[in-house]
Amino acid sequence: MDRSPAAPGAAVTGAHPAEGGPPPVSSRRQARELAMQALFARDVGQGRPQDILTYLCAEAGASAEVAAHAGELVAGVLGHLAEIDRRIAAYARDWTLPRLAAVDRNVLRLGVLELCHVPGVPPGAAINEAVEIAKAYGGEDSGRFVNGVLGQLARDRGVGG
Repeated sequence: MDRSPAAPGAAVTGAHPAEGGPPPVSSRRQARELAMQALFARDVGQGRPQDILTYLCAEAGASAEVAAHAGELVAGVLGHLAEIDRRIAAYARDWTLPRLAAVDRNVLRLGVLELCHVPGVPPGAAINEAVEIAKAYGGEDSGRFVNGVLGQLARDRGVGG
């Protein structure tokens, strides 16, 4: 299977969330992956992220809860993009934002969003999820790189990591 971030079938399918409660971990992972794919596609000029996300969610058979969470993540990143990118640039020592691989850049964007703007997400969970997505979609060193950047940001914010 094509594991490129914009590939329609690349999303991990997870269990559907129970009615009325927060989505299970596998569903949150699916939402994060779908959001990363939509942000990646935006970065490489493949269209509007919300349109791409709608397509990806339909192709993955994502539940309404997963699609909504993925949409919130995309909107959050785009709403805080300048601040998120400044944070990444400050912590990705010796790397400019344009030099980062598109997968790594967008995984970091989601991780920074969750660490800095999404209350209730444990820092360790945000970092671990970002690392796992980076390993699945990025290059050989993506997981270590993402872990280093997000871990230092978390430590500097006093929230663990």
